[in-house]
Amino acid sequence: MNGWSIALQSGSILLREGLEALLVVAALAAFLRRAGESARVPMLYVGVAAAIVASLIAAWVFETWFGGAHDDRVEGVVMIVAAGLMFYVSGWLLLRQDPRRWQADLNEAAGRAIATGSAMSFSLLAFLAVFREGAETVLFLHALAKTNGGWSAALLAGLLGATVLLMVVFVVIEWVAVRLPLKPVFLVTSAFLFLMGLKFIGSAVQEFQEQAIIDVHPADVPQWAIDAGMNPSWEAIGIQLVIIALALAGLALAMLRHRPAGAAATP
Repeated sequence: MNGWSIALQSGSILLREGLEALLVVAALAAFLRRAGESARVPMLYVGVAAAIVASLIAAWVFETWFGGAHDDRVEGVVMIVAAGLMFYVSGWLLLRQDPRRWQADLNEAAGRAIATGSAMSFSLLAFLAVFREGAETVLFLHALAKTNGGWSAALLAGLLGATVLLMVVFVVIEWVAVRLPLKPVFLVTSAFLFLMGLKFIGSAVQEFQEQAIIDVHPADVPQWAIDAGMNPSWEAIGIQLVIIALALAGLALAMLRHRPAGAAATP
């Protein structure tokens, strides 16, 4: 295999596995900066760094004791936990889309406690988003290196190119977000995390289906949806629809609770 092919393969592995995690981290970092909470952004990077270390350790464990094969059940559980955090943070952002309410929260002790807790949630979410793909990425790259003469200059060049491209995407997302009004940043970030949570749930169901833990009843969905990563089974779709219904019910209940006291139906 020539150098260009190896570089393309290593770069595509890192891009494919890293882009989804990068989008989550970039969206959270952009939100914190736009909301005036730049001091909390390093917490995200701590989560990312911890996930990279944990991914290397997990890859070593898989390589040493499992012959380089990752455990679908472990990955499924990580996805479910990550999805749960995404739904939580998504709802938290949606309920604080009003900049005046966000500022009030920050000015009150209770609001500060909520903000601190959410910052920790952001850090853990960044960890899970990166860790979900990290160990598998290391294993893929290790396998590519073993079958092509080691960690060659071409392989490393592909990784470097993919890293630069991911950094450009990260900077562009933050650059755009800091120039948007605060409310759209809250809404867009909330919607993005919710959709990513649904995708993670579908992927987790697929992992368990591959282990024959959950049955598979294929659903007729468009090919573009499958290409985008949708799990085309009624089991996954059913769970996702239940989550959407619960989210809508929770949103309606939250809106009723926060309805101004003087607001009443117009006769």
